[in-house]
Amino acid sequence: MEATAAGIGISRIGQIAINAHDVERAAAFYRDALGLKLLFKAPPGLAFFGCGGVRLMLSRPDKPEFDHPSSILYFAVPDIQAAHARMKEHGVKFEDEPHLIAKMPDHDLWMTFFRDSEGNLLGLMSEVKRA
Repeated sequence: MEATAAGIGISRIGQIAINAHDVERAAAFYRDALGLKLLFKAPPGLAFFGCGGVRLMLSRPDKPEFDHPSSILYFAVPDIQAAHARMKEHGVKFEDEPHLIAKMPDHDLWMTFFRDSEGNLLGLMSEVKRA
């Protein structure tokens, strides 16, 4: 018997865990460089941020098999050039410059990639409407 997401009631991503060896340093990065809202901290070494209805949890890997870079999270922004410039002002290290990924029927998809304070690869994406 196969259960589908719709069949068991999954409607959205509720939380994403991001590995951080230094949770305080990582929390400062997500708060100050990315401008995400710190929801709360909890012992031992957890920090939770809000991001458009999805909660991001920063935590130390508690087992060796969990000690690896995170999946790539893509943060949607309305103006990728402005977000890129502002984040660089806050010391964010980018892997590349904002660049066109694909021309869609009614918009262009732009992306750029950067690393957080823990070395996790993250992306910015922007769906730019054409005139």
